[in-house]
Amino acid sequence: MESKEVLKKMGVGNNGFLHLVLNLAMMVLAIWLCVIAGAKEMSGAGLAGGLLWVVWGFHLPGFMVIQPNQCRVLTFFGRYSGTVTENGFFWTNPFYVKRKLSLRARNMDVPPIKVNDRGGNPIMIGLVLVWRIKDTYKACFNIDVETTTQPAASRQVTVNTNSTTVQQQLKGYDNFVSVQSDSALRKVASLYSYDNLEDKNEVTLRTGGEEVNRRLEQEISKHLDIAGIEVVEARINYLAYAQEIASVMLKRQQAEAIIAAREKIVEGAVSMVDMALRKLAADKVVEMDEERKAAMVSNLMVVLCGDEGASPVINTGSIY
Repeated sequence: MESKEVLKKMGVGNNGFLHLVLNLAMMVLAIWLCVIAGAKEMSGAGLAGGLLWVVWGFHLPGFMVIQPNQCRVLTFFGRYSGTVTENGFFWTNPFYVKRKLSLRARNMDVPPIKVNDRGGNPIMIGLVLVWRIKDTYKACFNIDVETTTQPAASRQVTVNTNSTTVQQQLKGYDNFVSVQSDSALRKVASLYSYDNLEDKNEVTLRTGGEEVNRRLEQEISKHLDIAGIEVVEARINYLAYAQEIASVMLKRQQAEAIIAAREKIVEGAVSMVDMALRKLAADKVVEMDEERKAAMVSNLMVVLCGDEGASPVINTGSIY
């Protein structure tokens, strides 16, 4: 969606300190005219003083202070007039409605949710998200943060102050980002398996790492683009099987570990038996026929592959 944001430049005529001096001068002049009108009963001076007080009252709301990484979105009788991102003390048309927005990065920890991976296994997955407002036009006019439903635990009594209004807007954006991140996380989780079951080269949620996080960041960015929100970073910070299958999957992982260990043990045992037979034959320590070799191999494999220590049996007679 094409951006309609317009950055409004503040010139010399918008200097807040210059208008502050002018505002004070109008106040002093209005007081002086009122005093003159009261002392000398000059109706003209009183009328001029009254008009000057009216001008002073209309001039006063035009002042605004913009902190670093904050901005003001200006609207004139319902029409978007631009966004001021410059920092400092300024004065603008008093009839502008000046909406305050924060451009600072915000951190969100999305609690783990239960989803199904590509294989249909229920898993628990959560993410950490860093985001900020990038397009002020979309953020102000494409979504309604004031009426966005918030969790009951986060609701507070509304107070008609500027700081409280900003906090309510940020909570509205937090709620919007949380819902959209939840939706994107469910979609990405359904594209990958939790772990490698058959294909060892398969990208999974557990081993995918940066690739999965990059895909998650792209998916969340698509969901938040309508609100003019930029995703700075998104990464999975919690991943586990759901409680109902966790014990079964733990047994499977233990079985895989045991099988892998057995494979290493058997591989080492075969190598050792082969070396022993070759060494005995090379050094001519003893001559054995095939039946004796088979018996020796059997005994060595039992000793080397057994879980417990072997109990030696000394044979003092013939094996036949």
